[in-house]
Amino acid sequence: MERKKRLGELLVEAGAITKKQLEHALAEQGNNGKRLGETLISLGYINEQQMLRTLEQQLGVAYVQLSEMEIQAEALSVVPLFLAERYNIMPIRIEGSRLLLAMNDPTNFYAIDDVRMVSGLEVETVLAEAKDIVAAINNNYGVKGRVENAVNRLKNEEVTATIRDLVDATENAPIVSIVNSLLDQAVQDKASDVHIEPAEDKVRVRFRVDGVLREVITFPKSTQAPLLSRIKIMAEMDIAEKRLPQDGRIKIMKKGREIDVRVSTLPTILGEKVVMRILDKEAVNIKLNELGFSAKNMELYSKMISNSYGLVLATGPTGSGKSTLLYATLMKLNSVAKNIITVEDPVEYRIAGVNQVSVNNKAGLTFANGLRTILRQDPNIIMVGEVRDAETAEITINAALTGHLVLSTLHTNDAPGAITRLLDMGIEPFLIVSSVRGVVAQRLVRRICPDCKTEYTPGPESDERILLGIGPHDPLVLCKGEGCAQCHYTGYQGRLAIHEVMLLLPEMKKLIMQHASDQEIFALAKKQGTSTIREDGISKVLAGQTTLEELVRVAFSEG
Repeated sequence: MERKKRLGELLVEAGAITKKQLEHALAEQGNNGKRLGETLISLGYINEQQMLRTLEQQLGVAYVQLSEMEIQAEALSVVPLFLAERYNIMPIRIEGSRLLLAMNDPTNFYAIDDVRMVSGLEVETVLAEAKDIVAAINNNYGVKGRVENAVNRLKNEEVTATIRDLVDATENAPIVSIVNSLLDQAVQDKASDVHIEPAEDKVRVRFRVDGVLREVITFPKSTQAPLLSRIKIMAEMDIAEKRLPQDGRIKIMKKGREIDVRVSTLPTILGEKVVMRILDKEAVNIKLNELGFSAKNMELYSKMISNSYGLVLATGPTGSGKSTLLYATLMKLNSVAKNIITVEDPVEYRIAGVNQVSVNNKAGLTFANGLRTILRQDPNIIMVGEVRDAETAEITINAALTGHLVLSTLHTNDAPGAITRLLDMGIEPFLIVSSVRGVVAQRLVRRICPDCKTEYTPGPESDERILLGIGPHDPLVLCKGEGCAQCHYTGYQGRLAIHEVMLLLPEMKKLIMQHASDQEIFALAKKQGTSTIREDGISKVLAGQTTLEELVRVAFSEG
């Protein structure tokens, strides 16, 4: 019987790599424990496309775009999730007694033998990129596969559970498996929130990813009570209280990182709704130049934060990325020579070298008295999570006037609105013009997915041309995402900010001293060269970073 050739031998025979490179990769593989293909790619000896094309020619195995393949439910049922994840393989369909299986390394005969044994079918392999296989596993198994497996187990067990059962439950218990799987998938999908909502005959689960909710799975109604009880126990809430809203926290570890989950319950007529906010405390490693600032706005913002004292405000509605902007700013300003202190509600992300204080209203630690204490701690830079009331505003402005650079946020729709909001809080105009260095208003729009991004030319009478003010026969090329496995077929992946950056120049200060309205401040800001959020967004649409549809959703809804 002819010996089956391994991946390295095939690549050497095809001239894709040298024998010396293979020997080096094998030695390196012994140290890193990765697959040989991964090691060869990481060493730069070959890229994945070259490897797959070589194997296609050498073995006669077809190379496929997995995102374009229809995955058969029956095929998923014969290959368990743990096996798919262990070998990074994806069952596609069953044809008679044969199972079509996507692999990155079809010379992994251990994987093929295990699949043959488990499924009872002969295995026919096709080639696919590793990242496409991972995406397909997440989309087709992911939380859905784990949860459906757990729900099926629950059908054969007593659904009602005592408090002791839920506290002492093992990791393999169905309810525990469901909750753990939901949290695993939420972290993996980079979801900011998990919504668990009761309906008449089911329980619906949705994830908020890149600011937009999408349905992930529905459960039988019978799982509602034990599911909510398990979450409440994990969040140290009162399991018996179902009539009042509650707040709690769960701390979980994922791949060595601590994830903070803030849990909120709300009684509805159909049962309690739960929202879990996912905060990956170690995930904040964002640089200012990665937030989407245009060159002009980056220059203006850099001027604001280069002052040794004064107040810089970030404004926008909830979920517009204000906190992320301030964290990125602190990371840029952070140095051994500066004492940086924050007061937040709560501390969302940890920054090494920064002293972070979490508001605790029950204990009497509010923004206002926390800020008073901070001023006695010899700070250079202070971040106040939010200016919520007149008292906090006064102390914040006082800190900015006494030699500190202060960063904070306000809930206003645009940059000029921040000034009138401070005036409405009772802050005197002369204090505002003496302390405020500038205001940044921002929104978040979804980026077009780079894996399925395509160009198109809108028709002569299209809405795009009308909204952009571009003539029917003028040249116009825009971009959109077609939808693929990498972006869960949404056409978008990740987000970027669109900005309105307003410096307080001398003429603007004179206007504020006269108690000017939003409209007057806005008109002067435009005259001085401030680009509006919409204008900045349109420039990013024309640059192919986002879509006009997305910009309309975020920035055209305010009249």
